[in-house]
Amino acid sequence: MTEEKKPSAAPLYPVTDDIREAMALIRRGTDTFLIEEEFEQKLARSKATGVPLRCKLGLDPTAPDIHVGHTVVLNKLRQLQDLGHTVIFLVGDFTAAIGDPSGRNATRPPLSREQIETNAQTYLNQAGLVLDLDRTEVRYNSEWCNPLGSVGLIQLASRYTLARLLERDDFAKRWAEQAPIAMHELLYPLMQGYDSVALKADLELGGSDQRFNLLVGRELQRQYGQEPQCVLTMPLLVGLDGVVKMSKSKHNYIGITDAPNDMFGKVMSISDDLMWNWYDLLSLRGNDEIARFKKECAEGRNPRDVKVLLAKEIVTRFHNASAADAAEAEFVNRFRAGAMPTDMPEVTVEAPAGEIGIAALIKAVNFAPSNSEAFRNVDGRAVRIDGEVVTDRGLKIAAGANFVLQVGKRKWARVTVK
Repeated sequence: MTEEKKPSAAPLYPVTDDIREAMALIRRGTDTFLIEEEFEQKLARSKATGVPLRCKLGLDPTAPDIHVGHTVVLNKLRQLQDLGHTVIFLVGDFTAAIGDPSGRNATRPPLSREQIETNAQTYLNQAGLVLDLDRTEVRYNSEWCNPLGSVGLIQLASRYTLARLLERDDFAKRWAEQAPIAMHELLYPLMQGYDSVALKADLELGGSDQRFNLLVGRELQRQYGQEPQCVLTMPLLVGLDGVVKMSKSKHNYIGITDAPNDMFGKVMSISDDLMWNWYDLLSLRGNDEIARFKKECAEGRNPRDVKVLLAKEIVTRFHNASAADAAEAEFVNRFRAGAMPTDMPEVTVEAPAGEIGIAALIKAVNFAPSNSEAFRNVDGRAVRIDGEVVTDRGLKIAAGANFVLQVGKRKWARVTVK
């Protein structure tokens, strides 16, 4: 990044004490919100008493591929923070040593203490790009899980049934397939749920694959005589191709450490339809302003102009405003001033094995007559993907990727790999 970033302590999101407006902001872009009526009651009580709600996000510090998709749930936390509530960033240093099987069809190996500590710092650095860490309660679940001991763990296990645990999709599939389910994996949802008991959470956030675990926390709070937390899950951000979730392996991502020009150009490459989903999940703008943008585009405003605002906002967040202005100017110079043709062909390339090598891709697009000629273009730094020079002869591009391919000065195509 161009410089060390720290979010302003001033609110980034619209501040309101109107409960309906707050609910609309919190609801925006969500996958699951359970139970909305209960949370509205919690908001009303908080407003009446002046006591902020406790909103928790727990993350096991596994090594992440850091891209803007990982900031979706953090953006929702920042909304809650700006509405005046207490945000708890929970580092699952204890549960990471167990291994979360959520969304997997096999046991995930636990992490070493050294891996946990290294990755925890990575997560905190990532969170600090969105949250105001000075107003964030950072906790580690080893605080209460280690003292629980064997007796406490057995007592905790007595509060939930095996039948309920086996209702979880990944466990149910593995049980049906007679695939191994280790005992420690069955304990994971209980330990994550116990975090909510220890923190007296009013709301827990997570990805869509965490819904079962979050509901376990809600049930355990009932068991311990607490008011049950509400549950809010966020969808996985769709990548640049507009098809599958953002992923480095799919070559459809924006890294939070990407250079400003690259970051800006990648945002500008997304479709107009996908842009509105990104506004809901990534933008700090209020609902009314986004609705106004949609209305203006429906009435004839060029969506590209609105996309520029989103691109500048994202670059500013991870770099700074000056870098965003410079990236816009560079984009105008390169792409609007004629460097990129507006009528480039759209080509679909088959990847039978799930990926295709760079030379085979160039040949398939008819930008080179042979693999050897394609490699010569790579060696001569004449090949670009989304404006980035390709220098790796061994580069393989996964199915699902969508990008602009340039070979030389005159060969351009928008390529989709299937």
